Parts: sequence; structure tokens; C-alpha cells
Amino acid sequence: MKQSTRQRAVSARYKLSLSSLHAICESNYARFLRLFPAYEQCNERVIALDHARIVLAVTERCRYTTTFKIKQLIGAAPEWAKSFELEVRAYHDARMLEVRSFQGSRHIQGRYQYPNKAMLQKDEKVQQNQFVAEWLEHILARGYSVSQLDITCSQQSMLGDHDD
Repeated sequence: MKQSTRQRAVSARYKLSLSSLHAICESNYARFLRLFPAYEQCNERVIALDHARIVLAVTERCRYTTTFKIKQLIGAAPEWAKSFELEVRAYHDARMLEVRSFQGSRHIQGRYQYPNKAMLQKDEKVQQNQFVAEWLEHILARGYSVSQLDITCSQQSMLGDHDD
């Protein structure tokens, strides 16, 4: 018996692999803590990366979670490439770091119908967390501090002062 096109589309629906997503988030937590180990004492770190500055800023501290805003600022770049911004939340009890907002897009679902109005991929949440994994690895490999060749720590967040 042949399946209709609609039946095949429903049966081929994307299935989120929680174990894969959790593995990415756990690795991102470890990477992020290597970049910002003093997040409990400091509100901000600034890292230089090629022609960009990466600002890691604490925006919220709770008992089991910490929320960070991460912004990449590029001085001499085309307008469309000047900045990159995301918000991540660290779940300390689970040792996971999850993307909460990516370039202003919030409430990322585990999966999406495709096509959709926003043209988000079926596995948008996994892709965003995987992108952060690769980006953090790049920063760890190539980044250096703005001062002392170590990551700068300040007591007050100056994230808003870094807009170029």
C-alpha cells in the first residue's frame, strides 16, 4: 500500500535528539567557564579576537542559574557584519549552557514545521547551540585579552558602552 505525500511528510518529521542537544549544552558550559571562570566575582570580561572584541556580561544571577549577554563587536566591518549578539543561560546544577536568544530572536523551540514564516530550520535550537559550540572553540583557540594577555574582569558591566 502506497503512502501519500502528506503521510510521508508527517512520518519524516524532524525528531529532536535530547541526548545530542544535552551533550552540546554540557560541552558549551565547560567551554564558557574556561572563558569566564570568575563569573561569580566579575560582571564582565572582554576578549580580543582578530579584529573584534567579545564582551561576556552577567545579566542575571540566581541560585542555580546565571544569564549572560555575549556580544561580538567588529570595528572596521560592513554594517551587516559589525555586531553579533546572543543571550545564554548557564544551569549550574546540570552543568549546561543553553542559547536563549540569538540575534534578538527569543523563545527558540525544539523543532519547527518547515517551511514557516520566519524561515527557521527544523532543528534551529540544535543549530544555534552547535554554532555557539564552534564559536566558543574558536575564541578559546584564537582569543586574547584586551589587557595583560589575559581576560579582563570588571566589577560593573559596561556592555552598553561597547557599541561601536
